[in-house]
Amino acid sequence: MNKLDKESVIGVSALLVHAAKIDEIYSDHEKDLVKDFIKSYLLDCDTNEILKKAEELEMNSNQLLNYTNIIKNNSLEIKKDIIEHLWRVIISDKTIDQYESNLMRRICGLIYFPDKECAEIKLKLINKK
Repeated sequence: MNKLDKESVIGVSALLVHAAKIDEIYSDHEKDLVKDFIKSYLLDCDTNEILKKAEELEMNSNQLLNYTNIIKNNSLEIKKDIIEHLWRVIISDKTIDQYESNLMRRICGLIYFPDKECAEIKLKLINKK
């Protein structure tokens, strides 16, 4: 799988933070899931520092497009991985509300990711729980 550079990881992490916060509960477990994403792309880094940068980026930006442009130009494999991480964050509290579903639909549309595949990833993760 091709890797994302540090700036891209921060941007995508900001999107994960956004997904975590959309239900207005941003738990430590969700933070850990974002850190797992960071670790999967950046081997030798301070995940807390990257998470902090991602949280700041998310707080200062209400433009989803900034983050999705990073993803859009990557391989299907990376898109799939990112969608899976987003669902992990959303599903982690065992509920999926309309805002979370809507966010995923919008992201998939913006990065040209097939809805069907997005739904399959979601079901796979729900059935894993």
